[in-house]
Amino acid sequence: MKLIKGVNLYTPEYLGVKDVFLAGGKICKIADNIELPTELEVEVIDGTGLLLLPGFIDSHVHVLGGGGEGGFANRTPEATLSGLTRYGITTVVGCLGTDGIGRDIKSLVAKIKGLREQGISAYAYTGSYQVPVRTLTGGIIDDIMMIEEIIGTGEIAISDHRSSQPTADEFKRLCADTRVGGILSGKAGIINIHLGDSPRCMDLINQVIAETEIPATQFLPTHVNRNAALFEEAVEYAKLGGAVDFTGNEDIDYWETICDEVRVSKGIKRLLDEGVSSDLFTISSDGQGSLPMFSADGVFQGMGMGQSSCLLKEVRECVEKEGIPLEIAIKAITSNPAKVLCLPQKGRIEEGMDADLCLMTKDLEIDTVIAMGQVMVKKGEPIVKGAFEGQ
Repeated sequence: MKLIKGVNLYTPEYLGVKDVFLAGGKICKIADNIELPTELEVEVIDGTGLLLLPGFIDSHVHVLGGGGEGGFANRTPEATLSGLTRYGITTVVGCLGTDGIGRDIKSLVAKIKGLREQGISAYAYTGSYQVPVRTLTGGIIDDIMMIEEIIGTGEIAISDHRSSQPTADEFKRLCADTRVGGILSGKAGIINIHLGDSPRCMDLINQVIAETEIPATQFLPTHVNRNAALFEEAVEYAKLGGAVDFTGNEDIDYWETICDEVRVSKGIKRLLDEGVSSDLFTISSDGQGSLPMFSADGVFQGMGMGQSSCLLKEVRECVEKEGIPLEIAIKAITSNPAKVLCLPQKGRIEEGMDADLCLMTKDLEIDTVIAMGQVMVKKGEPIVKGAFEGQ
């Protein structure tokens, strides 16, 4: 049992200074002042001067590592437990990318199970860039229905030279199967779509929505800030009610200048200025994913790697650079992905919800991270580490 006293509470909405009582991995009570019987063994956490936010949800992480576009030596390393929690991430969704051969769904699900055993909430998408989708059980519907950890399909690549160039009918079928799998299992059945640099942008998604009964709520298109032209399409898509996912970037000063990438904070400010609902955007890290650089004719030039640290960095920029209120900015990595991914116990600080919490300084630096009621990070340093970390 834990009692957080006198903390500035963001649920993500700001509720003022509150006490928050945790027990059994759940948020049990929120009140102005909570007094407990002295005989109870309760860890009291002084929240004076600190902010309490929901634990962060990263909806797109290559937990097995990514890469390989430049050869086997460019395979990036796996995610670690403390590499996530030290940045406030208490829920992660793992995916495969370009390489669905050297890494596969069996290995992905095993990694997700391992992260769960180590104390955080973890889920996965079935498939990779390729269509037809390589699954664990032999079918998309089967995977979503029968594998607890799988909540949708992804990361499916379109408008990219690394895509398998699915036809409209192939794409419609995988979208339909993903939706049905979600309906039958009570899960999101989300289709996580990798968007490349092609001028075709979101054409396949728009075609499915226009020509079938599958709604925009079934899609989470990611990398929408990859370039200015793609972002303009994403703005129109969001105006019509579709959620869009920004990819955070620790090296945005380079990518914004050289590659026409849209800075996340500027993109979110633009959406809000255009009247888009503050519920319709998310930020993910593409953590551990390779960031390959290609010449105009598709020749590999070099490799970077996505960083989980970028989620908090992007929220901080939203607040400090664009003047977006914290309670709006923080929705992009808390309540919004929880809603899109149909994770009803995540993303908000309310009685009865999972005790996934971030205590932060007023400068938005991590102080304490709690996952399912367990303190994972204290005074900014991980106190719970995964197997073999540091060895």
